[in-house]
Amino acid sequence: MTDRPASPDALDDWARMLRERFDLVPDDVPVSLVLDLARDIAAGVSPSAAPVSAFVAGLVAGRAHATATDAADVVATIAALAHRAAAHATPAAAPTAPA
Repeated sequence: MTDRPASPDALDDWARMLRERFDLVPDDVPVSLVLDLARDIAAGVSPSAAPVSAFVAGLVAGRAHATATDAADVVATIAALAHRAAAHATPAAAPTAPA
């Protein structure tokens, strides 16, 4: 792999390549749904939790032979968990000024 900047169409091209390789239809690869999930997890839990969460969403949906609606429900459940985790997170202590 190289450290080259991605073209604006790189994600669309990548999604198309995945669909072609694995004989999927566009609804099987809900790019915007996955990106929204990744954004919510990165903001609510941590950036490194985003790919793990996306993997788990796909795993759960696949094991359930989910429809696109079912997959969206799985993503919504994971996003809700992230929002709960963020609400229960202890805020970082504010630095105190020296006395």
